[in-house]
Amino acid sequence: MKAVATLQPLGQRIAIARDDAFAFLYPHWLADWRSQGAELSFFSPLADEAPDAAADAVFLPGGYPELHAARLSQAAGFLAGLRAAAARGALLYGECGGFMVLGATLTDKAGITHPMAGLLPHETRIDRPRRVLGYRHLAHRSPLPFPPDLAGHEFHYSSARRTHGTPLFVATDALGEALPPMGLVAGRVMGSYAHVIDQSPH
Repeated sequence: MKAVATLQPLGQRIAIARDDAFAFLYPHWLADWRSQGAELSFFSPLADEAPDAAADAVFLPGGYPELHAARLSQAAGFLAGLRAAAARGALLYGECGGFMVLGATLTDKAGITHPMAGLLPHETRIDRPRRVLGYRHLAHRSPLPFPPDLAGHEFHYSSARRTHGTPLFVATDALGEALPPMGLVAGRVMGSYAHVIDQSPH
């Protein structure tokens, strides 16, 4: 059985969001990063905790921010901490729910729009009657320190409207069919709906 390729750490000191809004994270990521000497810290956006001010990378995993959008939009310490991390040049990376929070607004299922971090130029809405689901091949040429070709998947009921900006990934589905470009990158802030699994075997 082929060993899963390790993913390089996002930084030397990585602050990771972890609570009911950011609950989807592959354990092998943490094991890979620790084995490569990265220092990990955890914080709760729902408790209005900011990422470690000494972190050189911040990771917002997937989860269900749409169920907690009002609390997240009012978490002034958390949002200020994200903006401060971006201002000092830390790498910020969000997957799916994390990507939603890095955007300008999140409109929940009830149609209420909540302001988010405003670090990427997109708006998200819970508006899809059916989920987007499937494996993805992802290619990138960005500051994300992962290999340029990645395996991942999507699972979400929301959609994103990009106002401008540069996509993070070129994507194809499991059959190799081209998909629209995914996500956004703005300097060292980036994210997409994709959950990265590991380096692509291709």
